[in-house]
Amino acid sequence: MSATGGTEDLLRLHAPQVLGALVRRYGHFDEAEDAVQEALLAAAREWPDRGTPDNPRGWLIKVASRRLTDQLRSDAARRRREENAARMTPRDAFTAPAPGESRAPSDDDTLTLLFLCCEPSLSPAAQIALTLRAVGGLTTAEIARAHLVPEATMAQRISRAKQKVRGTPFRQPGPADRDRRLAVVLQVLYLIFNEGYTATSGPALHRADLAREAIRLTRAVRRLLPQEGAVTGLLALMLLTDARSAARTGPHGELVPLDEQDRTRWDAEAIREGTALVEEALGQGPAGVYQLQAAIAALHDEAERSEDTDWPQILALYDILVRRAPEPMAELGRAVAVAMVHGPRAGLDELAALEGRLAGHHRLEAVRGHLLEKAGDLEAARAAYGAAAQRTLSRPESRYLQMRAARLAP
Repeated sequence: MSATGGTEDLLRLHAPQVLGALVRRYGHFDEAEDAVQEALLAAAREWPDRGTPDNPRGWLIKVASRRLTDQLRSDAARRRREENAARMTPRDAFTAPAPGESRAPSDDDTLTLLFLCCEPSLSPAAQIALTLRAVGGLTTAEIARAHLVPEATMAQRISRAKQKVRGTPFRQPGPADRDRRLAVVLQVLYLIFNEGYTATSGPALHRADLAREAIRLTRAVRRLLPQEGAVTGLLALMLLTDARSAARTGPHGELVPLDEQDRTRWDAEAIREGTALVEEALGQGPAGVYQLQAAIAALHDEAERSEDTDWPQILALYDILVRRAPEPMAELGRAVAVAMVHGPRAGLDELAALEGRLAGHHRLEAVRGHLLEKAGDLEAARAAYGAAAQRTLSRPESRYLQMRAARLAP
């Protein structure tokens, strides 16, 4: 969507509220979502030149409703369903409030849409695509570019996802299912952020648009669920991690590892906000995966120099993390912490236990190369770096690993 920054932000703010209004009225998620996208595109074309309406959400609802009504009226059966739904729905449930006013149910639409887009029956790839389209307000072309796939491929993925959730009631899950479904929502937002912060493939290390979108959506969820420690922890983790973005690459896009980064380029304001959120999250009940990861990120960000990093405390947090969620990547992070506290050979022993679950993964070989280099086994380190370079699909990571291997050549 081509719009100025201010207009684009405004459109993405209102997109889920407009979609929620239409879905509550008509009950056709896929058709309503298409109509909202058309309204967003119309606004992106008109508002920069003609000015933003006094009631942007009302304008979008009106335009999207007109598009959707025209579409539904082409079919008599659909028209009857629309009329029946309209008779059963209170009129103020799908009208925009006056300028300056708000209504709580529309504010909840963002969360309701996230639950719908993260329907557990969808694959993670479909959940991510549908979330970015319906809640994020991104066009299919924008999502396809972010994931480096053809637009037609992404359009097909989104279309299949919309068909799969067709008929799903537009409401939040009940108390018995809420925690499980919220965990899926947070996992999808976490995956979007991770793909933005460290792209799994392609020429760029960082896809800032995806990382920013994940942070924006997580902020929206936290506004609705301010007492949820997992939500607060996830937002803290994103902010503390993204704060390092400017220092992660050199002038030619080359990867700069954490211990070599110019920490004066880190975003101090994001670190302050993230650190405060970590403290808040840890006070909101038992620490979960996101709170613990955020606390680890805070310890990294608080160190003015790499050698000032509190590795014993990081190791203690990793010990808790892997006990609560024995996930291979967390255990890989713990192996690095073990090496920093007890020496590289101790870290290599930890890696041996991960061989089965991370066999063939480039990060296992990259960490192995790093620890072997620290241990003085340069030939084995060079081989590990080379293997990691061959296995990653990220070009910046591959170039960095090849450089590390070449540096150890006899």
